[in-house]
Amino acid sequence: MLALLRGGDAASLAQSLQRFVFRSKVKLTAQTPRHLGTGPALESYAFDSEGDGYVFGCGTHSLVVGAAADDAWRLPQLQAGWPWLPGNLPGELLPPAISLERLQAVAFDKGCYPGQEIAARLHFRGGHKRHMHCVVLSQPLTGGTLLRHGGKEAIHLLDVVVGETDVQALAVIDDDVVKLLESDAMNGVDEGISLRITANWPA
Repeated sequence: MLALLRGGDAASLAQSLQRFVFRSKVKLTAQTPRHLGTGPALESYAFDSEGDGYVFGCGTHSLVVGAAADDAWRLPQLQAGWPWLPGNLPGELLPPAISLERLQAVAFDKGCYPGQEIAARLHFRGGHKRHMHCVVLSQPLTGGTLLRHGGKEAIHLLDVVVGETDVQALAVIDDDVVKLLESDAMNGVDEGISLRITANWPA
């Protein structure tokens, strides 16, 4: 089985997960980091190989591991709500916050994985109060930036893409702050930055 890590360090993750392996024939290894390139449209979750590279289908496009590096895949991934986690966030966000069930990337009613009990309890009791949104920022920022609203840490930026006409980002925002932003004509946050929510996804 091959997994494309969407954030964090593969070697560290493989080492952390090794303690959950109970069958001697199972071995976790981290491959050498390789460039990502953009390929043609391919059905979501489809997988193929090209020479020594790998192709992951994402619907409107595909991700090619081992291709010549380009960033064309970043904007369609962002607009479709496929999160990429900056280095300071792996392990900090629960599955509902980044809409993993919608992407068929997590199950709350079966399986066993670290943190499942907490994630399932929040899911079934409706207790999770942070969700992912696509936003337009008033200025370029880096993924991993934490923004405040009303003096409260409330907005985590994930991937940020600077386009020709605007700056788009995926952001995990506290639900109560979303209501305030939607009622605030300026959509301002404490750092003097404004943002506008353009899309959101269910947990």
